[in-house]
Amino acid sequence: MTALTMPARPERDAALRPVPWRRMAWVTWRQHRAALVGVAALLGAMAVYLWLTGLAIHHSYAAACHPASSLACAINFTGRYGNTAIAVSIVAQAVPALIGAFLGAPLLARELETGTFRFAWTQGFGRWRWALAKLVLLAAMVAAAGGVFSVLFSWYNQPFFAAGYGIPFSARVFDLRGVAFAAWTLAAFAIGALAGMLIRRVVPAIAATLAAYAGLTFGVALYLREHYMTALLTSTLNLPSSAWIVSQWYTTGGTFAFPAHGSQIIGALSRLCPSSNALPAQCLIQHGYTQWTSYQPGSRFWPFQWIEGGWLLALSVLLIAGTVWLVRRRAA
Repeated sequence: MTALTMPARPERDAALRPVPWRRMAWVTWRQHRAALVGVAALLGAMAVYLWLTGLAIHHSYAAACHPASSLACAINFTGRYGNTAIAVSIVAQAVPALIGAFLGAPLLARELETGTFRFAWTQGFGRWRWALAKLVLLAAMVAAAGGVFSVLFSWYNQPFFAAGYGIPFSARVFDLRGVAFAAWTLAAFAIGALAGMLIRRVVPAIAATLAAYAGLTFGVALYLREHYMTALLTSTLNLPSSAWIVSQWYTTGGTFAFPAHGSQIIGALSRLCPSSNALPAQCLIQHGYTQWTSYQPGSRFWPFQWIEGGWLLALSVLLIAGTVWLVRRRAA
């Protein structure tokens, strides 16, 4: 009787000790260390750049922006570094997408595409524990890296907010600061892992991850984020510089007249104020119109951060749980 023909002994197999989690963590590191080193190199290079340029930016702000409304501040600080800050934020916006596409998507898709998962599932660890160990360990690492990066990015942008060059709710930087960046990085990774499990091919999974992540970020920035808390309503013209203006419109006689942007207000101004030197809002107010503004105050920045971070964390957990469930359901 050979090992291949020996009958199974369930009572003996059930008594075998499962492979410890720490060994699976070591295997995960060995398998994906190249991708993790790539993530570390990307974030590390950006961190060095932010630190070096951030020192120059802070020094320039301290020298030129007292007060922040001065002409010297506008010329020597915001005029000099403003475009650089915009470019940096655009590059940083792509970091979570790249992590999700090139770390999350190939995580399971590569093994499913090449067939090596069949060998991995026979190593005494169990397919669902195998998937869970990979996903949780790597997810924790990318989320921690994202959290550290967001602290540095917030420090880098601090002088621009102090100079009034941007608002905390700006779509360009909101999801790069606080807890949001770590949450978005985690969500991108989870989207990539699920896409890899569903598609089972690396290149299509990468493309699907990029498309899904882009759709989610644009949807949140354009439609969802402004509804996290009920916007405040005011008719005053002097709003705090940190306020996020959601919408503006004019009323007359208590009824809606026209929005504060577009062809209707241009027509009203050309008809009512053809030669007035007053500001458009002041001119319309003189003719019986009232400007209304729906806005989110700057003091709500952290509540918005925790709301966005919370639902993204819940989404990531659901996506990872769904990926593990699919692994358990898949036939070897």
